[in-house]
Amino acid sequence: MYEEPYRWVEAVGNRRIYLDEQFTQGSPVVALAYDGGILLTTVSKGTPKLYEIYDRIALGGMGHPADLEKLRFSLLEMAHVEGFNRSPSDVTGSRLVKYGIAPVVKQAFEEVFKAPFIVKMLLAELGQKAEKNSFLVVNYDGTFEEGSRCAVLAATKTVEQAMVGYLRRLSPESLPVEQALGLALRAWALGDRIQQRKQDDGAESGRSASETAPEVPDNAVLDTHLRERVADRTIECALLDRRQPGSSKYRALKPADLMKMLPGDLQPIVAG
Repeated sequence: MYEEPYRWVEAVGNRRIYLDEQFTQGSPVVALAYDGGILLTTVSKGTPKLYEIYDRIALGGMGHPADLEKLRFSLLEMAHVEGFNRSPSDVTGSRLVKYGIAPVVKQAFEEVFKAPFIVKMLLAELGQKAEKNSFLVVNYDGTFEEGSRCAVLAATKTVEQAMVGYLRRLSPESLPVEQALGLALRAWALGDRIQQRKQDDGAESGRSASETAPEVPDNAVLDTHLRERVADRTIECALLDRRQPGSSKYRALKPADLMKMLPGDLQPIVAG
């Protein structure tokens, strides 16, 4: 009887270890505000990781494709029911996370006799004005964080902090979409590089790599890493474009649009 709470805590701890290992090879996701809206990008092997949820809300995901798809469908259903029963203005990322998806993810994580969701999610919501943009990151245990200028998904909290620190240090209050895309891709390269190095270090030592603050390399190193990683993968990019006509502000960029939007110094890297 007295051992039951301890066993539950131990089981939850084991779940964290298991889930942390599932994200070591996952592709980071970056969301960053720019002059005309919000940009989301990642690099994938074919399975989409960026989606529209509602008129001004986009989703980025990391983890098992089946779990991401299940939660994406739940978000879509919640958003459209809310918009139909109340009004489109009542559909917000905050409501979808706090009263919808986060409790579901938390319950699945804590029910130790059932499988948890192997997924992390990022919701970006375009505000009527730039200062009203919001970003919410939902972890696999149902905890969530809110931000205003940028947000990321990565394998560990240490990697996410390094990526967010990089974005906040280099992104001004106002920047054009081309500059935002270049910065977001280099932030992705930073996160992916740190994850890869930690995985290699852990394999060599036979244990998990230490969670020390990683060093941030210069652009030449990040560009080299980006070139190597996109050679057999696809850059996904989507915009929540405030200037786009109509109620839906989501726009997925096609490869041709992406190439036109890339800064000049990154075009040879991505194209070649």
